[in-house]
Amino acid sequence: MPSARPTQSLAALGILLALAAWAFPDSTVPSAAAARRRTNGALAPFGHPCSLEHGVRFCPTATLAQRMPSFDGVPLDVDVTLPASGRGPFPTIVMLHGAGQNKTAFEAGAPAGDDNETYAYNNVYYARHGFAVVNYSARGSGSSCGALASRADPACAEGFGRLADQRYEARDTQFLLGELADERITEAGRLGVTGESYGGAQSVELAYLRNRIRLPDGSFARWRSPAGRPLEIDAAWARWPWSDLMEALWPNGRFLDGEVAPIGQSAQPIGVELEEWISGLTHFEMEVGAFMAPPALDPQDSLGGLSAIGESNLSDTAPVSELVTQLTTYHQGYGLPGRPAPLLLESGWTDSILPPAQSLRIYNAVRAQGGQVALQLGDLGHLPASNKANTNRAFNMQGARFFAARLRHVGTAPRNYSVSAFTLTCPTAEPAGGPYTARSWAALHPHRLDFGSPATQAFTSAGGDPELATALNPVGSGEACKTVPAESEPNSATYTTTSSGMTVLGMPTITATIRAHGPSGELAARLWDVMPDGQQRLVDRGVYRLTDDQQGFVAFQLHGDGYRFAPGDTVELELLGRDAPYYRPSEGAVSVEVSDLRIWLPTS
Repeated sequence: MPSARPTQSLAALGILLALAAWAFPDSTVPSAAAARRRTNGALAPFGHPCSLEHGVRFCPTATLAQRMPSFDGVPLDVDVTLPASGRGPFPTIVMLHGAGQNKTAFEAGAPAGDDNETYAYNNVYYARHGFAVVNYSARGSGSSCGALASRADPACAEGFGRLADQRYEARDTQFLLGELADERITEAGRLGVTGESYGGAQSVELAYLRNRIRLPDGSFARWRSPAGRPLEIDAAWARWPWSDLMEALWPNGRFLDGEVAPIGQSAQPIGVELEEWISGLTHFEMEVGAFMAPPALDPQDSLGGLSAIGESNLSDTAPVSELVTQLTTYHQGYGLPGRPAPLLLESGWTDSILPPAQSLRIYNAVRAQGGQVALQLGDLGHLPASNKANTNRAFNMQGARFFAARLRHVGTAPRNYSVSAFTLTCPTAEPAGGPYTARSWAALHPHRLDFGSPATQAFTSAGGDPELATALNPVGSGEACKTVPAESEPNSATYTTTSSGMTVLGMPTITATIRAHGPSGELAARLWDVMPDGQQRLVDRGVYRLTDDQQGFVAFQLHGDGYRFAPGDTVELELLGRDAPYYRPSEGAVSVEVSDLRIWLPTS
């Protein structure tokens, strides 16, 4: 869902959850790999002839009849790209597209790609560097039963998207790699996955599954090819992923970057719905060329059903509790047992739906396990991110080195636990600042600035200026460098200090004592750069879900940012009880008193 590609932005989470009541047989159809491997003596992955294009061999699914039946018979539209020469087997990378896209998202006619996001990040580039590359349309997308013309095959009857379900979408990837391993196209022991957004979430799942498949009944089995070869994922580069889907769509503010998050933390309590994202997806699902899970399959299989999670008066009902369990169990990587494959994680400071906490949740857990993980952070990802060329190119090249080291044993991967970061710079045309590098997340911001006040301030769930809130909606007005006239907003609490010139690199932390009166309120926080010219820029934001009549100490963090405050600018923290339409407003009337507030800004 990058800002440069709004179709992906609105579609990345717009595939409906399917809680199937039926299960497929655990066995797979015997592989015909040996017969498919060659056509007239030449390599032919999945039986598809290859042609020399742009210095590599391109082996596409050219017709609907050539689609590859997955483990359950759903036909997948899959292309394979091979190095210009060699008999294989080859180290292999699967590139997983965002929802609303198809297999062509990371297919390019030249190594540089079509834009800065696919620079050194496409099938041609990787094939030229010795990899077999698999690009396929996820079930329910493109010609994998997504486009209406592709659904005539009866096998498409249940070929709908399942919101990155480990039992279906992740297993499709594993099945395709197994077939290619049996064809001796893919080299077992050198398997990598990567993707953006929806594809990034699947990359995380596959890294955690590692050498296992998840069966429709939820149990695990050893991942083997149809011919019995043991397989596992050896490296995963997840770009703008979700690790926790509840936190992505209903953030509750309980995650803290210095801790290992408990499983289920994001639903205790259920958070504040990203109202504008959910609303946009509900309308958008009818417009994309995708096959959504039919609502009749289960009452919860619609975005309208999912939005009920955020309604405080429904959050404790049995149907909602079951849906939350399904999301946490099957539709994310975090929570799967075991140590994942080596991971490179990329997240955007300015990503309004999948901010850095999604990667940091994994980073902290893997580090505590003694696993292998590194971070990339910048002004990138979903709206309103800028996705600047110097950031994308630097990270794409680092990703290429990651795969070369992990899968081809050439060069070195990013140092374990290391962080590379670029900053937001304005105007948008200006290159991003950096890179900033550190041996760990904590080392990225060794200093801090803190300010606040012991005085009591109060506000209510009626909120401040509704026109300002609308102007700050990232879905409708998305632009990371946007400024608005500086104002003292009514019905809010504000805290200020003067910048001496500093670069924030991390997630600001707020602590306070609160007294709330009313049901399930929210603390909406905005961090502003108020400039001498009378304009102000939103630097960061976040939200904390209040429980009924909550009182006492609270601690929560903003999304995070990499941003330079100029000397003399005013740094302002603003707290409100409402920030709609970005966050869904509270159901009832809530008043909040805040005292002893401190905010810590992590700085370089």
